[in-house]
Order: sequence, then C-alpha cells, then structure tokens
Amino acid sequence: MSFFDQSEDPRSAKKRGAINPFLDLEKTSVLQETRTFNETPLNTRKCIQVLAKIIYMINQGEQLGQTEAREAFFATTRLFQSKDVTLRRMLHLVIKELPTAPDDAIIATSSLTKDMTGKEDGYRPTAIRSLCKITDIAMLTAIERYLKQALVDRNPAVSSAALVSTLQLNKDGSPTEMVKRWTNEIQEALANDNVMVQYHALGLMYSVKKHDRLAVSKLLSKYTRGGVKSPYATCFLIRVACKVIEDNEQENN
Repeated sequence: MSFFDQSEDPRSAKKRGAINPFLDLEKTSVLQETRTFNETPLNTRKCIQVLAKIIYMINQGEQLGQTEAREAFFATTRLFQSKDVTLRRMLHLVIKELPTAPDDAIIATSSLTKDMTGKEDGYRPTAIRSLCKITDIAMLTAIERYLKQALVDRNPAVSSAALVSTLQLNKDGSPTEMVKRWTNEIQEALANDNVMVQYHALGLMYSVKKHDRLAVSKLLSKYTRGGVKSPYATCFLIRVACKVIEDNEQENN
C-alpha cells in the first residue's frame, strides 16, 4: 500500500507540493506510539494515524522481530472496544498484515468473528479477510458456517471478500475439503448480478474444479453460452479456454 512513488527524489516531490508524511518514520518510535491504544478515552484520530504508520512500514519492507510483532498485535487488539467504523477497518487491516503466530491469533478470532457476523456492513468485509488470513486451516471449522453464509451474502462487498478469502485458503493451489463442500453456495454466487461477485465466484469455482479436466470442460461449456454478465468473468473464461487449448496441444505433440 504505497501512495507515493519511491523512485522519485523527495526534494522533487517537495517542490511540487507532494510531501510524504511517513518519509522519515522510525520503527522504534512508531511501536512506542502504540501506547496511544491504552488511553481512556481513545483518541480515534490519533489511533488511526498510528495504524496507518504501521501499515506503511510493513508495506515498505520493514521487518518486525517476533517480539515486536507480538507486542504490536496485542496492543492493536485493545482497539476492538471502539465502535468507530474507520478505526475498526484500519484495525482489521493491521491485524491482517502483522506476522502473527497461530496461538496469538486466537486472541482476536472471537472479536473478528463478531465483526464478520454483525450488522455493520462497513467493516464486515475487512473482518472476513483478516480472519481468514490469521486463522490456521485446522481451526477454520469453527467459522465454517459463517464463512459459507458470507459467500451468498446480500452485500456484494461481503460476498466478494468471502469468495476471495476462500480462494486464498486453497493450499498449494488445491482446494481444501471444506471448500469442496461449498459448491452449491459458489454456484449461487455465480448467479449474482454484481460483476465482481460473479467474477470472484467463477475464479473460486475454477479453483475447485481445475484438477478435473471434464469438470473444467463442463464449466466452460455452461458459461460461454451467455451464463455470465460480468466482463471480468468473461475475460477469465477466455483465459481458461486458452489454457485448455494449450494443454491439449501439448498432449497431442
């Protein structure tokens, strides 16, 4: 998440009025600023700024030691007490980006699950992404029901987040047994009118079936006849069709 061109001379950027406020960040001072999360009452604006600094550092390649990452993670979990939508979304993003041990992740799992199943659509998608990122595959059975329901949620942002997160759960490119059981929900998402939901659902369906050549052929046959309205899904179908043709040519040669 870089908002600035790192190849540009900072002096040139300054001349044209584009100054990176995070240019001279120091890891130690930023981590010390997480003490702000303990204040009562919470300074929402200041907390958001500190979270933004942490995200910026991580995305610029700054390495956090195991102890540093652990302390930062536990500090951020205190922010679950805030109901501010922007702060909560930033919190989810930081939790997703911080290197977290499975044993520590349990601390945030309950709060993320509540956010994922709550009524506030403003941060339900980010909660899903964070939860799937930090939760160990073996522990996903505890949230399987909620994740499966999110695949066909009425909110397109929630549905897309669940579809993409599920796609990323596929270890080594192969679908988990849990994902294979969700074919009906994925099929329902494919019928969604939202172009991004349909695109993500098609990508997930292909991920489930890609090791079965007959199933892939049936998938192509069904949806190349006008079964999709999303231009992104159409482009994806073209890519899949090209791959099938290439594979067939290689076998014939």
